[in-house]
Amino acid sequence: MSKLLTIMLAVVAAIAVPAHAARRGDADAELRKLLAGRVAGEPVNCITLSAVTSSRIIDGRAIVYRVGGRLYVNEPRAGASRLDEDDVLVTRSFGSQLCSVDSVHLVDRASRFPRGFVLLGKFVPYSRPKRAN
Repeated sequence: MSKLLTIMLAVVAAIAVPAHAARRGDADAELRKLLAGRVAGEPVNCITLSAVTSSRIIDGRAIVYRVGGRLYVNEPRAGASRLDEDDVLVTRSFGSQLCSVDSVHLVDRASRFPRGFVLLGKFVPYSRPKRAN
């Protein structure tokens, strides 16, 4: 019986690893497409919440915040694997800024049940390069 269980676990692992790798590859491709034509700036610790016009989850990878024409990519330092584009981001702020020491809670859009949280990292700004005249 334990031999059968070992074989079944090996099969499940063999299926899961490529699926996770494919998901990560899709997330990388989605992020590259979103940032195409933009140049990364120096990472910052905080962004002003009132200036954020939208946010987007890149599955298992990052949260992208739009502030005017600039995109800020935040790759959480913990919990990134929980990120799902169908989640709602719930931010509890104690000031006017969202910072790298803050956490963001994830809520399932359909069931409205909490799914966990992520601990934010630094925010990397991406801007379109200025055109030379």
